[in-house]
Amino acid sequence: MNRIVRFEQLWQLIAALFREIIREPGVLFWGILFPILMSLGLGLAFTRKTDVIRKVAIINITGNSAMGSENSTVAGFLQKNCERNVSAATDTWQWKYTIRDEKLGNSVFLFYKMQWDEAIKLLKRGTINVLLLGKNDSVEYHFDPMNPDAQLTYLKLSTIVEKGVLQPVQTNAEIKPLTVNGTRYIDFLVPGLIAMGVMMSSMWGISYGIIEKRSKKLLRRLVATPMKKSHFLIALITVRITMNFIESLVLFLFALFAFKMTIQGNISALILIFLSGNIAFAGIAVFVSSHTSNTEVGNGLINFVVFPMMVLSGIFFSYQNFPDWSLPFIKNLPLTMLTDGIRSIFNEGAGYHEVTMPILILLATGALFFSVGLKIFKWH
Repeated sequence: MNRIVRFEQLWQLIAALFREIIREPGVLFWGILFPILMSLGLGLAFTRKTDVIRKVAIINITGNSAMGSENSTVAGFLQKNCERNVSAATDTWQWKYTIRDEKLGNSVFLFYKMQWDEAIKLLKRGTINVLLLGKNDSVEYHFDPMNPDAQLTYLKLSTIVEKGVLQPVQTNAEIKPLTVNGTRYIDFLVPGLIAMGVMMSSMWGISYGIIEKRSKKLLRRLVATPMKKSHFLIALITVRITMNFIESLVLFLFALFAFKMTIQGNISALILIFLSGNIAFAGIAVFVSSHTSNTEVGNGLINFVVFPMMVLSGIFFSYQNFPDWSLPFIKNLPLTMLTDGIRSIFNEGAGYHEVTMPILILLATGALFFSVGLKIFKWH
């Protein structure tokens, strides 16, 4: 009875906790279907299309004219070079201009005639990003200078509108479209979703589960049994890691078949950093849930951990967009280490040499927080 590890007891705890999880119908949706739907939506939205559609508002400033004077630069360009849409529907484009490019894909400009207030409303919604206003021989462009897509639209648009037609640049340079594996947005996104799934599943599945059991007096009943709290926590972590592995595998298989995504690096190194990330966040989850029995407090503590990392750690966009002074702090966050490690193996062909240090740091983080959490853990 004094053995350090009681394997039969540990196995019974793992089986009981696993049955408890899989009986919840929400596990199937939030753990498996939701990440797939998110990757599908974002993958389709940001995957490069054959034609890039850019919508532009032509401001109506004279009542009957949508472009200023009938002899203005804008009017001349629209009348001479653009395809006119005769549809009477108010929500359809009035003019269309296409820049054809066999290598980079076509750029299609759709021009909509509207009043200023209506254009501003659509600008705020992200439907359009440039407003065009013609005044005789001058052209005014209104757009957010901090929006890269609006800047690109302006650069292309100013060339074709003011010259009447797109003028090819005379250069000896040759464009070579880059089609290297791992450069698409979906290749950037899926490793981030896997890492975020590990964090969210561990923090909510372990931390909130423990806090909820404590608040319902369920943990109090376990004190009367000859069960070690270390066995209970290890069993809970084991079940959660198993679920995380299944959920991540399903997400990767979906990305493999839907977007032809591949793993370019060492698969065994990927498994190790995945396990180390699970251990790190499981240890943090045990520490966060070690004392409180108030679910509202627990909810706040969990959000305090997950939300900053979810925003800063480069899940949906690169953390290089943040100020330089903040990057050393961001790079040392557990979620950033896990995300960068998984992403480097997926897209950069990384192996043990590149991820050894993140693995050791994540394992040390998990061990430290688990040890402290186990020491201060209370049943009620």
